[in-house]
Amino acid sequence: MDAKKRIMATLAGFVTLFLLGWLLYGMLLMDFFTSNSGSATGVNRSETDMIWWALTLGNVFQAYLLVYIFSKWDSVNSFSSGLQAGATIGLILGFGYDLLMYGTTNIMNLTATLVDPLITAVMFGITSGVIGMVIGKK
Repeated sequence: MDAKKRIMATLAGFVTLFLLGWLLYGMLLMDFFTSNSGSATGVNRSETDMIWWALTLGNVFQAYLLVYIFSKWDSVNSFSSGLQAGATIGLILGFGYDLLMYGTTNIMNLTATLVDPLITAVMFGITSGVIGMVIGKK
């Protein structure tokens, strides 16, 4: 994959991931995660207190990770192949990260710990579908 396609796929993935994060975590599931937080207090930043450059770069790096992986796999070159691969990666990473966090912090209760990887799978799946479309364009 050439550099231009890699950059375009990363940009498309970043935008998709950022918007899905805003929609799912910031709008639709905000109350769920608030009611399923752990005993730790003061750990979530308000929208006005968020560090936007860090949030943006975090999404860029996650999108690039997917692009990097898919650049090594010849089979990801469409929305459907990206959706399947990304959902699998998201589910595995989500469970790995969330269970480690549950075992070492008081940020989320077990319910949120088990739901969050499913959301990550959806986000990574859709994002990877978009990345797969960009990679597959001639």
